[in-house]
Parts: sequence; C-alpha cells; structure tokens
Amino acid sequence: MSGQVKAGYARALDIKRGRVDLSHGGGGRAMVQLVRELFARHLGNTWLEQGNDGTVLPPISGRLVLTTDSHVVAPLFFPGGDIGSLAVHGTVNDLAVMGARPLWLTAGFILEEGFPLGDLDRIAASMARACAATGVLLVAGDTKVVEHGKGDGVFITTTGVGEAHPHCTLSGSAARPGDVVLLSGTLGDHGMAIMSQRENLGFDTPIESDSAALHGLTARLMACAGADIRLMRDPTRGGLAATMNEIADQSGVGVLLDEAAIPLRPEVAAACELLGLDPLNVANEGKLVLVCAEQAATALLATMRAHPLGRAAARIGGITTDANHFVQMRTQLGGCRMVDWLSGEQLPRIC
Repeated sequence: MSGQVKAGYARALDIKRGRVDLSHGGGGRAMVQLVRELFARHLGNTWLEQGNDGTVLPPISGRLVLTTDSHVVAPLFFPGGDIGSLAVHGTVNDLAVMGARPLWLTAGFILEEGFPLGDLDRIAASMARACAATGVLLVAGDTKVVEHGKGDGVFITTTGVGEAHPHCTLSGSAARPGDVVLLSGTLGDHGMAIMSQRENLGFDTPIESDSAALHGLTARLMACAGADIRLMRDPTRGGLAATMNEIADQSGVGVLLDEAAIPLRPEVAAACELLGLDPLNVANEGKLVLVCAEQAATALLATMRAHPLGRAAARIGGITTDANHFVQMRTQLGGCRMVDWLSGEQLPRIC
C-alpha cells in the first residue's frame, strides 16, 4: 500500500458503482488512487503513511512471534463477520494462542477484475474496525489484480508480529499424560454459519460465526497460570478433531475426549445432522483449545468462563499414554470411538 499521490485526479473513485480493473494493480496512478481513496481511508495510520517499500518498526524488549495466514472464505460476507474481520481475527488468534501479545499486521490483497468497489470498501472498513477493536495496527500491505475468471473476488493474506510471553513458551510438543484438555466454547459455529449461507438453510435460531479475537482471553489465561499451560490452539480448519490429532502426534501422547462434555449449540448440531457432518471436523474462528497441568485446570476453566468469549467453556478430556498417539472419544452411549483426521476436504473455502 506504499506510495504517495503527487497529482490530483479528475474525479474521485466511484466506490458505489465502480469495479476493480487491471489498472488498479498495475503500479500506476489508478493503483495509488485505489490505495489512497479506499484502503487508506479506512486503514491509514502513521506507519502506512511512511510511503516506503517497507515499514520501519520500533524495537521491542522480548522475543518475536511471527505467523502468516491466507483467507479464501466463500461467501465473503456471512452472519457474524466477513473476510475482512476474519483475516484480522485469524492472524491475531494465531499469535494469541502462542501466548504472545499481538503488535502489528500486514495484509496482501489479491483482487479479481470486476469485483465491486463497494464490497471492497465494506471489507476494508471491517478490517479497520477489527484492528481498532484489537488494538493491533496494520503497518504494511500490497494489492494485486488478476484477470476476471482467474480469482474469486478477494483473497487476503495477513502476516502478524507479536511479542512472546517473557517467561513461558507454549508448544504442541509439550502435552504430557495426566494433563487436562479445556475448550473455550461451543464447536462448529463458524463452519455451519458458512454452510447455512451456501445451502440456503433456514433455522429458527440463525447460526452466526464465532469469529473473534482471542488475545484478551489468552492474556488472562497466561496471567492466571501461564507456567502450567502446556499449549493453546485455535481449532480452525479440520476443527477439534484435527487439532487434537496434531497435538497427539507432536507430543507423542494419546487423547481421550468426553462427548457429553463438549459444548454444541442445538442449531449447529441440527445443521450438522442435516448435512451429514461431524461437528468435531467443523471449523471455528473464535475458540481455543488449552492443555494444562491438572492442578491448574479448575482456575483456568474459571478464568475462561469469566471472559465474554469463554462463558461456555468446558473441561472436555485429558491426555493419556498411548504409543499409537490415538485420539479417542467416550461417547454419550458409553462406548468409545476413534476421532481421526479429516479425510479429504469436508468444507471448502471455509476460512
């Protein structure tokens, strides 16, 4: 998004009726105009206004945490959010579950020729609101345009920089037998909000995405018992099933979940049943999984439930000794079943 406008334009960008064209990604006046009149109007700050090929950031005293993510959700606008807020929340959350304090974001936009400028304006405004709410600045960016038919509206890639916790290092390889698994809230809200839009499903209670920034919640958890937290993860693509299998594989342990303890909204359960989906495989964008030592579980669960994003938090299982690194679940009928990795792509373009 760098570049200074040195000359005026005959007329302002027609955001209400205009569309993206190839010149908006060509490096000339049209691109600078798009950056100045649309992106900078919402996302502008002193860092972006440096106008250079890179942004010079101030030093920090601690270790850096870096993450990057691409967002290709369809539809772009959905109940509870859109691709703009999702891009901010998703990257902030990747930093937060590392126990880090999010500091800065960058964003790269791949725009398809013909995309309505009005929709792009809504997305930029949504990103700006999400950044303001989280206190994280977007400090650099880039825009490219591809020919009509070679994209799908908008793709956004975001990179986040955060400051690691000074005394604790969380890792997917740190889970130990006897540890406890906590979940911050209901499963599947984001994935089923997307699917209900795609399939035109109507429910008495509409399903909304849980997309939210988790850094406030993770900061409280680290303050409560950071030394006893082994790891945190946000169960996005692949849902809880993929997350727990990743942890079991990285740590060389087994996992035993309790189906009766896993919180699930009735409307999400109904939608999953209707579409033949397992809610354990459905994506989430505002929930976290936490593995901790047994002695800290009660305090950490209470801390979750005291936060607005953790009111439905639950203790959902534990870490076991298992040479096969299996994830299993004790069912509500009293049996036990395997919780395996998702085979194939269950929900395309979900985040």
